[in-house]
Amino acid sequence: MLQDNFKRSDLEETASSEAVDIDKIVIAARRQWKIVATFGAVGMILGAIYALTAVPLYVSSTNLLIDPKTRQIVDQLSAAAGVMDDEGSVLSQVEILSSQKIALDVVDKLDLTNNAEFQAGGRSPLGSVTRTIRSVLNFRSWFNSDTLAADREVERQQAANAVRGGLTAERVGRSYVLSISYTSPSAELSAKIANAIAESYLTDQLDSKYEATRRASEWLQQRIAELKQKALESDLAVQKFKSSNNLISTGGQLISDQQLTQLNSQLIVAQSATVSAKSKYDQIQNIIKSGEIDASVTESLNSPVVTGFQQKYLDALRRETDIASRLGPDHLQAVRLRNEMQDYKRLMFTELSRIAEASYSTYQIALANEKSAEKQVQDATGVSSNANDAQVQLRQLERESETYKSLYANFLQRYQEATQQQSFPITEARVISKAIAPQRPSKPKKSLILGISLFAGLLLGAGAGGYREYRERYFRTGDQVRSTLDLEYLGQIPLESDTIYENKDGDDDGTTESASRMTRPQRSLLNFAIDHPLSSFAEALRAVRLASDIVSVAERGRIIGVVSALPGEGKSTISVNLAQLLAHQGSRVLLIDGDLRAAGASKAIAPHAERGLVEVLTAGLSVKDAILMDSRTRLAVLPVAHGRRTPYSAELLASPQMAQLLDSMRQNFDYVVIDLPPMGAVVDARAVAPLLDCNVLVTEWGKTPKSTVKRAIEGNTLLYEKCLGVILNKVDMGRIGLYAETDTNYYFNSRYGSYYREG
Repeated sequence: MLQDNFKRSDLEETASSEAVDIDKIVIAARRQWKIVATFGAVGMILGAIYALTAVPLYVSSTNLLIDPKTRQIVDQLSAAAGVMDDEGSVLSQVEILSSQKIALDVVDKLDLTNNAEFQAGGRSPLGSVTRTIRSVLNFRSWFNSDTLAADREVERQQAANAVRGGLTAERVGRSYVLSISYTSPSAELSAKIANAIAESYLTDQLDSKYEATRRASEWLQQRIAELKQKALESDLAVQKFKSSNNLISTGGQLISDQQLTQLNSQLIVAQSATVSAKSKYDQIQNIIKSGEIDASVTESLNSPVVTGFQQKYLDALRRETDIASRLGPDHLQAVRLRNEMQDYKRLMFTELSRIAEASYSTYQIALANEKSAEKQVQDATGVSSNANDAQVQLRQLERESETYKSLYANFLQRYQEATQQQSFPITEARVISKAIAPQRPSKPKKSLILGISLFAGLLLGAGAGGYREYRERYFRTGDQVRSTLDLEYLGQIPLESDTIYENKDGDDDGTTESASRMTRPQRSLLNFAIDHPLSSFAEALRAVRLASDIVSVAERGRIIGVVSALPGEGKSTISVNLAQLLAHQGSRVLLIDGDLRAAGASKAIAPHAERGLVEVLTAGLSVKDAILMDSRTRLAVLPVAHGRRTPYSAELLASPQMAQLLDSMRQNFDYVVIDLPPMGAVVDARAVAPLLDCNVLVTEWGKTPKSTVKRAIEGNTLLYEKCLGVILNKVDMGRIGLYAETDTNYYFNSRYGSYYREG
C-alpha cells in the first residue's frame, strides 16, 4: 500500500509538471526576482562601463558598380573574359576587395606605416609602448640594413592586416553594386582609406587585364612560331608522300582511279556483246535442231537469203494447198510443189548452218574480248587498291596539315586582337559614390549596448534562478507534503531565536530542589509552546494532540513517537514542547528520551541526570527513581543518564522490558511522548514502532531533501502506517509566502495574524 501511494504521488507530480502552470511560474519569479535583478543590474553596469570606455569608431562607405554594358564593350575589345558571368563571379570581386594585395597597395599609397593616427588606432597603448621599447632595444637593426628592411616589411604587413581588419566589403542585395566600408577611430582617415581601396581595386583591374593581355601576347607569339613551322612541315610531308607512292591526280582524282573507271566501262560493253552473240548463236542452233522456222525467227536473223527462201517456201505452200484442195493431193502439180518446198527448206537450213558458224565465230571473238577486259580491270583494281591504302595515310597527313594551317590562322588573329587590346584601358567597375568623412561615430551604440547588456544580465539571471528552482528538492509547503508523501500536514513550526529563558517565577537554574527530582529547561525554545500558547508553534502541537485523539480510541494512555529522517531536524525540541504543552493543559504526560545514542532531549532538559531509561531496562531500576519532574508543568521525564551510551539501543527498545514499561506507563499517564532516533541514521525507530500508537514525522523546512524523507519512510512501513502527519520545522516565515500557492492561507497570512498575537 505504501509503495502504491508513493507511485501514485509520483505520477501526480509528473502529470502536473507536464502542464504549464502560470501560477507556479509567477511564484517562482517572486522567489528568484532578486537574483534576476542582480544579474540584470550587473549586466547593465558592465555595459555602461564598456560604453563609456570604448573608443568611438567612424564608418565611411563607398560603392562600386560592375556595369554589364561596359563588360560587353570589354568583351568585344578583349580576348579576356569579363567578371560578371554569374553570381559567383560577382562575389569573387568581394574577396578581391578584401585581399592582401589591395590592402598592401592602400598602405603604400597612403603611407600608413608612417601615419601616426592610423598606428595609434590600430594598436593598444600597451602594444605601442612595447613596440617602441622593442625598436629601441633592437641593436641589430642599427647596423644591419637587411634586418631593417625585414622590420619594415613586417610593419607593412601588419598595417595591411589592420586595413583588412577594419574593412567590410559586401554585395548590395542581388544587384551588381559592391559596398566598401571602413571603420576607424578617425572620421577623415576612414573616408581616405575607403576611397583608396576603391581606387586600388580599379587600378588592380586595369593592371590585371594589361598583364593578362601581355602574357597572352607573349604566349601567342611563341605558339604562332611553332604552328607556322608545324604547318610547313606537315604540308611538305604530304607532297613527299604523294611522290613516293605515285599518287598523281588530275581534276581532283587519281589517274589510276580514272583508268579503272574507263576499263570498267569497256568490260561492261564486252560483256554485253558476248551475251548478244551467245544469244544469237543459241537461237540459230535451236532452229536448226527443231527443223522448223517461222517468220519472226527469220526476221530476227536479218538474213535476206533465208528470208527469200522462206518467202518462196510460203508461196509454194499456199499454191500446193490450193491445188490439193481442188485437184487432190496426188495431183502432179501438187507433188511438184511439195518437192520445191523441200528444196527451199533444205537451202534455208543450209544457209542457217552457215549463219550459225558465223555467229559462233562472233561469239568466240566477243568472249575473248570480255576476258581481255576482265584481265585489264583486275590489273587496274590492284593498282587502285594499293593507291587507296596509301591514300588513307595521305588523307591523315592532309588533315594534320589543314589543322596546323587553321590553328596558325586562328592564333594569328587572336594575337592581333590581343595586341590591339593593350591600347584600351577599360574596366567593368566604376565608382558610383565616394566615401565622405562621417559627422558622428557609428560605434559603439550606447543605448543598444545598454539594452543588450541588460537583456543578457536578465537572461543569465533567469537561467540562474531557473537552475535554483530546478535544484529545489526540499519541502516548503503542506501541499508538497501531501502530494509527495501522501501524509497529512499537521502544521509549521516557525524558526525562532534560541535565547536564554528568563525565569519568570524566580526559580533557580533547574537543578533539583530535592534529590535532583525536579528539572526545568533553561533555553526558551524548549518551552516556547507554553510561553507562547497563541503562536503557530503551539497551534501545530495542538493539531498533533487532536490527530492522536482522533486516531486512538483507547481509554488508556496514548504512546506518541516523534521521529525525523535525519539528525538535527529539531525532533527533540518538538518532543519537549509537545510534552510540555500536553502537561500544561492538565494531562498526565511522560516524556521518554528514546534516542539512546544521541539523547538530545536529555542533554537539553536534564544534562546532569545520573540514571534513566537504560538503567530501568537493564538494571531493574524503578521507574519512579529514574523519572524527573518539571516544577512548572508537572511533566514527567524519563531521560538517558549523562555519558551513558549503549551499542544495543535497538535491542533495548524492542525488548520485552520496554514493552512492559510502556504498558505500565499507559496506566499512569494520559500521554507518553517518546523522542525517537532518526529513521535514516539507525534502525531504533523501526524496532520500537510496534509499541507505538502513533507517531509524528518532523522535517526541517528547506533543508531535508524530499527523496531522503521518502526513502526513510519507505524503509519503515509500520511507522508510515501509524504516522499522524508531518510537521515542517524551522520555517522561515519571511519566505514562506514565496513558496505558497496564490489561493493558500500563506498568501493571506496577514488576515490570520490576529489569531497568533498574544495580549
